[in-house]
Amino acid sequence: MPHLLLIDDDQALGPPLAQYLARFDFSLEQALKPSLGLQRLQTQGFDALILDGMLPEMDGFELCKRIRASDGVFRNIPILMLTARGDLTDKVVGLELGADDYLAKPFEPRELAARLQTILRRAAPAPLPQATQAPAHVQRFEGLEIDSLRREVRRGGTVLELTGTEFELLLLLAREPGRVLHRDEILNQLRGQDADLYTRAVDILVSRLRRKLEPLDAIKTLRNVGYSFALAAMPT
Repeated sequence: MPHLLLIDDDQALGPPLAQYLARFDFSLEQALKPSLGLQRLQTQGFDALILDGMLPEMDGFELCKRIRASDGVFRNIPILMLTARGDLTDKVVGLELGADDYLAKPFEPRELAARLQTILRRAAPAPLPQATQAPAHVQRFEGLEIDSLRREVRRGGTVLELTGTEFELLLLLAREPGRVLHRDEILNQLRGQDADLYTRAVDILVSRLRRKLEPLDAIKTLRNVGYSFALAAMPT
């Protein structure tokens, strides 16, 4: 059962939300302050974090930034940000700081459950293959190796720290090197739905991924269209 942490100062939100999410086999705990949330992250094992943008002590965006910059085992935990309704700035900032997804308040609990299922699916390692299967899960390119089972990316022998969404984006592009994927197509495949398209989110995710892949020039941009994977595959 996935164990979730909600950091939100609305005390009335946690109990009914926990009760609803239990229908989807989620367990939910709530922390009312960022300091309490960080303590729980450090001492307990959580599978995903639901983080409100407006909090006491520090806002949720600063907390997201600190989590991603930390050296704790929780630094790559999937994060879903709760933002003000229709506030594009909140969405952009949250993604730039490392959030995996966002949801506007007030929200439908069913949509929250669906988005949580998506980001947890991205973060989960694939099942190990049978011994008779070929190691097709490893893709090797010039200076880069992608292992889709271990969900591990190595650049020149160094393991990169990628969020689940960043890994899925890289895997999606690397499956067909040279093919230009439109922004809407990328977003639909990452989210698994056609609704609520926000193509600026793709630009932000690509920018985050590019920074982590440097100095490799792995992702090319076709202006006003989309992105393609530019590294050459190594011979098997």
